[in-house]
Parts: sequence; structure tokens; C-alpha cells
Amino acid sequence: MTTLMLVCAVLASLSFGVLLAYGLCVGMFHIFKIHSIQVAQQRIAQREAARMAAATAVDLA
Repeated sequence: MTTLMLVCAVLASLSFGVLLAYGLCVGMFHIFKIHSIQVAQQRIAQREAARMAAATAVDLA
């Protein structure tokens, strides 16, 4: 009976660790997704600013 309790405790501990690691991974991927969206928006804004500057330079010439 003691061996069964020990095996159950080990399995419960392992499953808790796996679930904790999974939760951390999902959370970090969510944070990275938010970051990548922000970086993409900044790049789009920079491209638009460069296009506007080029269009203004052509109009002045």
C-alpha cells in the first residue's frame, strides 16, 4: 500500500510539473505574439513615413 501511495505521489508531482511548464510556455508564446505584432506595426509605420517623405521629395522637385 505504501508503494502505491508513493507511486501516486510521484505521478501527481510529475503531472503538476508538466502542467506548470505547459502553462509557462503558452504564456510566453502569447507575450511573444504580442511583441511581434507591435514590431510589425512599427515597421509598417516606418515604411509609410518613408513613402510620405519620398512623395514629398518628388513633389518638391
